[in-house]
Amino acid sequence: MKIGVLALQGAFIEHIVVLKDLGAECVELRQKKDVLRNLDGLVLPGGESTVQGKLLCDLDMFGSLKGMIESGTPVLATCAGLILLADQISNDNKVYFATMPMTVRRNAYGRQLGSFHTEAELFGMGNIPMTFIRAPYIESAGEGVEILSKVGGKIVAARYKNQLALSFHPELDESRKIHKYFLAMCEENR
Repeated sequence: MKIGVLALQGAFIEHIVVLKDLGAECVELRQKKDVLRNLDGLVLPGGESTVQGKLLCDLDMFGSLKGMIESGTPVLATCAGLILLADQISNDNKVYFATMPMTVRRNAYGRQLGSFHTEAELFGMGNIPMTFIRAPYIESAGEGVEILSKVGGKIVAARYKNQLALSFHPELDESRKIHKYFLAMCEENR
């Protein structure tokens, strides 16, 4: 299985390590030609969504990636990746791929000092560790969006078709359940 990991900025290396440990082949997506490969899945990592969005346009990768997502390629989007998928951002007038009907609040938990770690139930996987770093949360989910987890009453994980969006960073914790679930989505889509 070949997974493309957006590697322009942010926590992409950590996703690659986890996915390789689980037997996936990873392709670092750094330029348009990388996106045009035959990929079974896509990871949009945490980092800075504004910087990632700008680089995607500057490197002419934006349209190709949006097309992949809209055509049904499974996506795992964490933190900034969740912001890239949202069709509305409540505290910013800029949107990016806008492929997931949800309203997201950027930096919802405050600055770096507002980062935290917890454990919470995630759609039948039991309690899993969750690390939040300057994290967004989902304020509201549109039609067809399945809410997978809440922390403190806030939506922190959701799925829409083949898009799995998380406010937190599963690549930074010991549990591999989310990445295994994502790879199962990719296998099912093949």
